[in-house]
Amino acid sequence: MSKKLHIQLHILDNLIWVIVAVFFLLNALITPNFATYGNLVNILYHSAIMSMLVLGQGLALIIGSLDLSLESTLAFAPGIAMLLATRWIPGGLDPVTAIILTLAVGTLVGWFNGYCIARIGVNPFLQSLSVLIMLRGLVLFLVPLSIFPLPKLYIFAGQARMAGNIPVAIPIILVIYLVFHIILQYTTFGRNFMATGGNSRASFIAGINTGRMVIAAFALAGLLAAVAGLLAAGRQGSVSNSMGLNMVMLAFAGAILGGCSLDGGKGTPLGMLGGTILLGMISNSLNLLGVGVTLVYATEGALIFVAIIIDRAREKMRNHLLRQEQVKKLALHEQRSVSASV
Repeated sequence: MSKKLHIQLHILDNLIWVIVAVFFLLNALITPNFATYGNLVNILYHSAIMSMLVLGQGLALIIGSLDLSLESTLAFAPGIAMLLATRWIPGGLDPVTAIILTLAVGTLVGWFNGYCIARIGVNPFLQSLSVLIMLRGLVLFLVPLSIFPLPKLYIFAGQARMAGNIPVAIPIILVIYLVFHIILQYTTFGRNFMATGGNSRASFIAGINTGRMVIAAFALAGLLAAVAGLLAAGRQGSVSNSMGLNMVMLAFAGAILGGCSLDGGKGTPLGMLGGTILLGMISNSLNLLGVGVTLVYATEGALIFVAIIIDRAREKMRNHLLRQEQVKKLALHEQRSVSASV
């Protein structure tokens, strides 16, 4: 691969950061108070919950699947944990146990999805859609009214602030993204994970337990949805049955914008973080400009469409660049063969 092609593919894979930079500069010029310190912190803070769903959806896309149940898991995991901690168990549970239970419930939901898809052969779309509806129905039934007040430790991640008035949620999500970046880029598990999404059949023949990779993807996605639930509960100081509603498709858009592909096998946590920040900036700029709620909703729908178009365009451009490189190599080989024969 030539150095020029390597640079072009690198730019193509990290296109989201070019879009983020351009969008930021435009809004810094035309949107009042957009580039202020307080507003930038606000963008990152209000992107924290979505960032976990984007990362979870990104893992599912990398493996070649889709998880629609994330938004319901976001509400179901803290809902079950808080019901056990405050109502169902005599004497209740301490906050640390409640946090661990929240994460465990989210992971279990994801594991169930992954098991049904990998071992039973259920279609990922239908499996996650059924769980989405089932969990939302259970949350509406079990949590008809908000659960509050919540223990201070339980809401710490979503509500506490540190020096510079920076919410604790921001460093938490950055650390989580860093951990997943290291796992996917520098570990055997990460290489097997990416390979499974790129070509499941070839990976299986090579000795990779592809079923285990699929289950791991959905279990991790469920875990991240539970973390999002903790952040959401902490931000509002309660657990409600509307948490996470209508967030999953935006998470899908954020993951696709961040470099994940509908074909699987592509995507990085760094790119997904860029997709999350872009979603946060778009929402924030529309609010600062006083755009109506209905138009904001329409814009979110347009983002999903744009994400799909960008995914297809990016794939075509990648194939075009690789084809050009192959043609150049063949032409050079023929030229050398002719020269040698002469």
